[in-house]
Amino acid sequence: MASTLHDVAKLAGVSFKTVSNVVNEYPYVRDTTRQRVLSAIRELDYQPNSAARALRSGRTGVIGIAVPELELPYFATLTAEVIVAAERRGLTVLIEQTNRDRRREIEALTSPRRQMTDGLLFSPLALGPEDAALLHTEKPVVLLGENLFTPGTDHVTMQNVEGARAATEYLLELGHRRIAAIGVHEGEVVGSAGLRLTGYRQAHAARGLPVDEKLLQSAGPWHRRDGAEAVQRLLEGGVEFDAVFAFNDTLALGAIHTLQAAGLDVPGDVSVIGFDDVEEGEYSMPTLTTLDAGRRQIAELAVDSLVARLANPDAPIRHIEVKFQVIQRASTRAR
Repeated sequence: MASTLHDVAKLAGVSFKTVSNVVNEYPYVRDTTRQRVLSAIRELDYQPNSAARALRSGRTGVIGIAVPELELPYFATLTAEVIVAAERRGLTVLIEQTNRDRRREIEALTSPRRQMTDGLLFSPLALGPEDAALLHTEKPVVLLGENLFTPGTDHVTMQNVEGARAATEYLLELGHRRIAAIGVHEGEVVGSAGLRLTGYRQAHAARGLPVDEKLLQSAGPWHRRDGAEAVQRLLEGGVEFDAVFAFNDTLALGAIHTLQAAGLDVPGDVSVIGFDDVEEGEYSMPTLTTLDAGRRQIAELAVDSLVARLANPDAPIRHIEVKFQVIQRASTRAR
């Protein structure tokens, strides 16, 4: 026979009401009591009636996450970490991929599928400030990525400008002076590419160093191929450079491939640093120096922010920037 809430209450040594509060994610339960109840739920393999629960509480126990593409390791890993963070809070995650498409990003916000979830973690790339009104939906939204919108939406993000500046300063401190920036999006100001280029420029300006515009290389969706092609253009154009700052790790891995194929040593001839700290960089040859921008913390805080908003829709709006650190590995060396 299936276990009931009364069985859980008896095993945990608490009241039926306390178990109900835990199952329905009531926020004001002591952590020790909550853990005792959750332990009893696991031991008894209690399975709540999700349909009845949704009818009683208006909640489904499901949250959504909409990201541009799962092919990029950053978004795939971020989504996996959101799933882990959500599971610890008794939530299930529904995943959507928007493919950087404006229509699909709007659909992620407005589709009837939203009724299947209690709220949405949303990383838009195609929408802009003029679309801010779309974020004010019946179900709460927590933004991931850049702050392109008005201050009226919870937002968890990395420090793009400061992180890019730290990555560039790291190369400058190693003695590099001809640092190629790979991943530029021409004309972009407030997206990731624009912000990371700003950090790159700030690091040079702080040392009174000019930026040679020939070192700035565009790269479309930031895949390995884009990084490889950007470095190939530098080589074919005869542009001298002694280091590469790639705006994400996949660009950096593509850059290393082209450098090595051209007979150049990394880091002996050219140092390479990435951004994001994806797992593949730990096992590349050479291992990739990168910037850990706080992806795991973003996942945890984003789920926390959504749960808090569900518990108290009138709480103050939260804007959180997580910490970062440079991870030194074998792809960089002092001149």
